Amino acid sequence: MLVLVAPGQGAQTPGFLTDWLQLPGAADRVAAWSDAIGLDLAHYGTEADADAIRDTAVAQPLLVAAGLLSAAALGAVSEIAPGAVAGHSVGEITAAAFAGVLDDTAALSLVRKRGLAMAEAAATAETGMSALLGGDPEVSVAHLEKLGLTPANVNGAGQIVAAGTLAQLAALAEDKPEGVRKVVPLKVAGAFHTHHMASAVDKLAAAAAELSPADPAVTYVSNRDGRAVATGAELLDRLVGQVASPVRWDLCMETFKELGVTALIEVCPGGTLTGLAKRALPGVKTLALKSPADLDAARELIAEHGA
Repeated sequence: MLVLVAPGQGAQTPGFLTDWLQLPGAADRVAAWSDAIGLDLAHYGTEADADAIRDTAVAQPLLVAAGLLSAAALGAVSEIAPGAVAGHSVGEITAAAFAGVLDDTAALSLVRKRGLAMAEAAATAETGMSALLGGDPEVSVAHLEKLGLTPANVNGAGQIVAAGTLAQLAALAEDKPEGVRKVVPLKVAGAFHTHHMASAVDKLAAAAAELSPADPAVTYVSNRDGRAVATGAELLDRLVGQVASPVRWDLCMETFKELGVTALIEVCPGGTLTGLAKRALPGVKTLALKSPADLDAARELIAEHGA
C-alpha cells in the first residue's frame, strides 16, 4: 500500500522548480496557476533568493504548486493509486487536491489566501519556530510550556517543533529540555499553528466558505489527530482550524502503520517527511521527489506498491 504525502513550509530552496519547469506542459500549467492567484510562481521557484521565498505569502502557494506539478508528472492520482494521502501543515492543501476534494485552481486560491492571512498575523509580533532534535516528548513538551512556547509540530521520530516569540525561542536555545541534542531555528516567518495565528482563522474560514468541496476519493489522513476524514466539508473545517492548532504528524504516521502502508512517496520538494518516515516507519520504502530525475524510481515504487 502506497501513501502520497506533501511537505510543509520550510522545505523550499532557491531554484527548486527550475528542472520541473522543463517538463512538457509544466511551464504553461504554472503560468495559468500564476495568473489565477496573482503570483509569479515560476519567478519565485527559479530566480528568487532564499529570503524572498521565506515570505509566508510566497512560500505556501509555491509549495502547493510544486507538489501538484511533481505529482502530475507521475500521472493522474487514479494512475498513481495511493491507498492514502496526507500533507504536513500547508501540505494538507496539496493533499486535498490529490484526494479530489479541491481542484488545482481552488487549492492554489485557498493557499494564496492562507499565506496572506498568516503573513499578516505573523507581522503583528516577532515570532518564529525551532526544531528540537532528540529527547523524550513528554519531557520536552512540559519544558516548552514552562517557557511559554507551544509544541506546534509533534512530528514523531524524536522531533518536536516549538513556536513562540523570538525571545522565548532564544531562551529555549539557552535552556534545552533534558535529552534534546540540538535546537534548530526554522526558515519560517512566524509562530504557525499557535494562538499567534488566531486572526488568520477567520479569514481562512471566509475563503473556505466560498468553495464547494467534494468528498475525498481516497483515504485522507488529517494532521489534527491522524484520523481519516470522510467528507469534504469536514476536511475544509479542519484546514481552517489547523493554522492555529498543532500539527500531529506523529499520529499521521501511526495511522499509516495501522493502514498497512508499505511505501511512501513525498512530492516536491521532498526530503523532510521521508526523513521522518525512515526513522519512524521501519520497513516502509520511501522516495522523495527532489527533481525529475527521481520520477523513474517513483514509477517503479508505484508499480510495486500502488493499488
